[in-house]
Amino acid sequence: MKITEETIKHVAVLSRLEINKNDISQVTEQMSSIINMADQLSEVNTEGVEETVQVVDRDTVFREDKPEHWQSREELMKNVPEQANGFIKVPVIINKDEDE
Repeated sequence: MKITEETIKHVAVLSRLEINKNDISQVTEQMSSIINMADQLSEVNTEGVEETVQVVDRDTVFREDKPEHWQSREELMKNVPEQANGFIKVPVIINKDEDE
């Protein structure tokens, strides 16, 4: 697959990435190498090869899901840096104004 500078610019816009004009040719070259490597891997005959989900054999250990006694609310709130109306106050991670 041929990767052009226009392709990189288009993907940058879609991904909301800012790529410096001086770096476009380098990024194009690097992305071409990555895509070519992936194309080479797709040519490998994997017929009869079992899928690898995890390289180390591990069994998931399940425990019974039962409630445990934790600290009282007052003890918990002693360790909270900020609280409001009896709740833990956390920083805003979604700004409603971002959608505009």
